[in-house]
Amino acid sequence: MLNTLENIIKLARDRKSFPVEGSYTNKLLTDKSLSKAKVLEEIDELIEAVEENTNKIHEAADVFYHLLVYLEANDVKVEDVMQELEKREK
Repeated sequence: MLNTLENIIKLARDRKSFPVEGSYTNKLLTDKSLSKAKVLEEIDELIEAVEENTNKIHEAADVFYHLLVYLEANDVKVEDVMQELEKREK
């Protein structure tokens, strides 16, 4: 399960270092306003899906992907986010 998240992070980092023409991930990494818009859009879609009890898993997956790419595009390391979460454990 965590391998999938690690693979998305690796993909984003690889695309950031070695861009691939036509890659959607590269488009999100280089167009920060698009990346931000997609995160907001996908969160709205997830909330709607939860409220209507439809497509929750699909929309949650979209949020994870877009959020991870957005963080990478803005030099926010997931490892740092995880450390912050660990600090909050009670």
